[in-house]
Amino acid sequence: MQVKKNPKADLNRNSGLYFVIGLTVVLFLTWRALEYKSYPKDEVVREMVQAVDDLKEDVPVTEMIKTPPPPPPPAAPEVIEVVEDTEEVEETIIESTETSQDAVIEVIDVDDVEVGEEEEEIIVPFAVIENVPVFPGCESARNNEERKACFQEMIQKHIVKEFTYPPTALELGIQGRVFVQFVIDSKGNIGSIRMRGPDKNLEKEAHRIVASLPKMKPGEQRGRPVSVPYSIPINFVIQTP
Repeated sequence: MQVKKNPKADLNRNSGLYFVIGLTVVLFLTWRALEYKSYPKDEVVREMVQAVDDLKEDVPVTEMIKTPPPPPPPAAPEVIEVVEDTEEVEETIIESTETSQDAVIEVIDVDDVEVGEEEEEIIVPFAVIENVPVFPGCESARNNEERKACFQEMIQKHIVKEFTYPPTALELGIQGRVFVQFVIDSKGNIGSIRMRGPDKNLEKEAHRIVASLPKMKPGEQRGRPVSVPYSIPINFVIQTP
């Protein structure tokens, strides 16, 4: 028995054409894929600045000050009375100070003028002076060494006797050492007091103590009175019970 086939139902009739079309499409897609180029994208960062115009300034309310007008000037008197000046004024005659040619000028001889010599103040340190200043009460000392020892002892006694702790420094708890330098001049007086310490109140008290020293017999160098500087520390210590 012969099988009858419809020629239009033959599936293999166009298979070659379909194969060529499919192969062409695949090759085309492969070629496009190989030729495709990609570029990196630039990252763009956008910053947004938001300015809020929300500033409210309080404007102060100003008040205009009205200045009152100046008072009117006083009225001029209606009647002006003229008073006659009957008092006589004596005129002062100013004499001329110019010298005339007939005036006699007295000539003074130069030899008659006495020129006083200014004495130079000599300062000799306490450690090397021949005769140290004599503190009142040290007159019985026999030599310079005994006078030095007596001088220093009497200075210490004077400081202890006159010492008073400043109330302000005591209240604030301020203490320390004040170095005092002074000069016993050629007349035995105390002067040129200088202080250096941790507080002004302590320095003021040290100045008061030294300024109250009595007048002394001045120091002598080669039989001549001289000025003698002297330094001493004064300790301000708060003693707690």
